[in-house]
Amino acid sequence: MPKLGSFELIRPLLISLFCTIFFAAHNGAIKNFHFKEAPKFYNSPTCPSLHYHSSTDTNICFENAVNVAMTLDAAYLRGSMAAILSVLQHSSCPENVIFHFVASSTADTNYLNLTLASSFPYLHFIIYPFQDSAVAGLISTSIRAALDCPLNYARNYLADLLPGCIQKVVYLDSDLVLVDDIAKLAATPLGEQTVLAAPEYCNANFTAYFTPTFWSNPSLSLTFANRKPCYFNTGVMVIDLERWRTGNYTTKIVEWMELQKRMRIYELGSLPPFLLVFAGNIAPVDHKWNQHGLGGDNFRGLCRDLHPGPVSLLHWSGKGKPWVRLDASRPCPLDALWAPYDLLQTPYVLES
Repeated sequence: MPKLGSFELIRPLLISLFCTIFFAAHNGAIKNFHFKEAPKFYNSPTCPSLHYHSSTDTNICFENAVNVAMTLDAAYLRGSMAAILSVLQHSSCPENVIFHFVASSTADTNYLNLTLASSFPYLHFIIYPFQDSAVAGLISTSIRAALDCPLNYARNYLADLLPGCIQKVVYLDSDLVLVDDIAKLAATPLGEQTVLAAPEYCNANFTAYFTPTFWSNPSLSLTFANRKPCYFNTGVMVIDLERWRTGNYTTKIVEWMELQKRMRIYELGSLPPFLLVFAGNIAPVDHKWNQHGLGGDNFRGLCRDLHPGPVSLLHWSGKGKPWVRLDASRPCPLDALWAPYDLLQTPYVLES
């Protein structure tokens, strides 16, 4: 029987193999789909004009732009298309929104480019390749195998992937839709030193995200000394990339992931390293900007209701995705709010 150490050596290869098979299966299915062309959305008269950034000759860096970062893959492409449409539809200055997509270096980027350009002919976007090997050896198993795919960790590396002229970005997951102007979210004040902003949920049991090994070790549990840490969902964040780069926060996250490989200090995928580095030191965002958990828990994906209060963003985090439930004719009530943004071209739609 092979030793544990031997398994750990091949574990990154197994993770990559699973993710390759998982996304290849979805890629084969998704290429049989066709997406409708979205309407063109125009700026309102009061929108500022875009100007190329003075420090670069690239065609993706603009003054007055709202920069949005998302990951892009075959399995969630349908969700990504809906998210993009929702951002543009509710933006007062949609022509000023620039999308930065991160895709696995093994993905069919030609297909992804063509699909985006066909449905959004006027979209400002660029796709950045992400090397899975950068993170595959650092991933620890979590409660859902799909959460262990390297692309889920790409948000850790945005400051390295995006050009240095991109100073601030709104990061969005692919399983959400906006029903409000993204410029309002992008304008979240970060203060003089804060690196990121996100809605906090201080009523959640924060200690549950870390193991008894973590809390029983004084040198580790003191990480949160002089901080009031709260849970926050990393699917919606406003990030100051300039401060991130200056503070070398990618390295700080990676160091926690390396420690996790030596002694298990947390249980849930890519979230705890963010909590360890940032919890208690983030700028607050109104909860209306992340009505999360609509996909149910990570095991069964049961239907859930909205949290009390106003809504600017609906987020189907959790196991259940609205497009899967709609296709299976077993939708949750709130999935009807996602459906109007679905650009999938069904065989039943007649062209005029």
